[in-house]
Amino acid sequence: MATYKDAGVNIEEGYKAVKLMKEYAGNTFNAGVLNNLGSFAGMYELPKFKNPVLVSGTDGVGTKLKVAFDMEKYDTVGIDCVAMCVNDILCHGAKPLFFLDYIACGKLDAEKAADLVKGVSEGCMQAGCALIGGETAEMPGFYKTGEYDIAGFGVGIVEKDEIIDGSKISVGDVLIGIESSGIHSNGYSLVRKLITDLNKDFDEKKIGDVILTPTKIYAKIVLNLIKEYKIKGMAHITGGGFYENIPRMFKDDFKAVINKNSFEIPPIFKYMMSLGVEEEHMFNTFNMGIGYVVCVSKEDAEDVIKSIESLGSKAYKIGCVEAGGKGVCLK
Repeated sequence: MATYKDAGVNIEEGYKAVKLMKEYAGNTFNAGVLNNLGSFAGMYELPKFKNPVLVSGTDGVGTKLKVAFDMEKYDTVGIDCVAMCVNDILCHGAKPLFFLDYIACGKLDAEKAADLVKGVSEGCMQAGCALIGGETAEMPGFYKTGEYDIAGFGVGIVEKDEIIDGSKISVGDVLIGIESSGIHSNGYSLVRKLITDLNKDFDEKKIGDVILTPTKIYAKIVLNLIKEYKIKGMAHITGGGFYENIPRMFKDDFKAVINKNSFEIPPIFKYMMSLGVEEEHMFNTFNMGIGYVVCVSKEDAEDVIKSIESLGSKAYKIGCVEAGGKGVCLK
């Protein structure tokens, strides 16, 4: 008699994975969570708001996963998955509430799948949100054995009259860049083409470990800033780099003028340029050391930078807002 296991799906391994994952997810629970993992859906009670708006975001990790597989390190890319979603949600001034993940593979290894969720749990704790559910799909014949994919979905909340949408940005406002933790989680098809020896010594580490560094989660910084200052716009620097992401914070036809010498470019980006990638293409693909950009009035700029640095991150005055059509001008 044929069984599901004969078809390549191991139900017992799935049970083992869920048992391991529950512990990690439980570490993220807060007062809003109304039920435990194992129900048909996750339940989250909204905090008291006058006129709440839910803000959602979804994303994956991309081909950075290939680096994780090659390095046999599975417990950090889950952080990337959370970061890619919650950093987008934060751009509109929303506080992350909860997160769900989706993991797919060809053959389930409970320990590896649990490591992926361990990273998701760590990311949720950094973001201050709860991991309230997810799905692990074993799909033999669709994914190769040893291959995994991970994606996620996050929801945040903001008062309607406190949404940050760029409508208050004006000419002369200052753009403040907050340091990234490295490449973050985009552009890895190019990264992997350039860097084929992951064991190469680089900056006192294996270069594979350098490019696997998890994406920085900006929740603590951003939520602190919007309490203390009038933040006019924000941008998460992901795929498309400076050129595509900074203009997304503008509601009107403004130009972002960026001084590319105003901040430190991490060695890994300089190394990629040394391998033949033109500088303009780098700024159009990667964060180049600036993972998040905040727009404030000129009067608030210095205080905002000091506030960011008091929370342990470097920040730079990287440019300003000018009239003259949407876009980015690098100087």
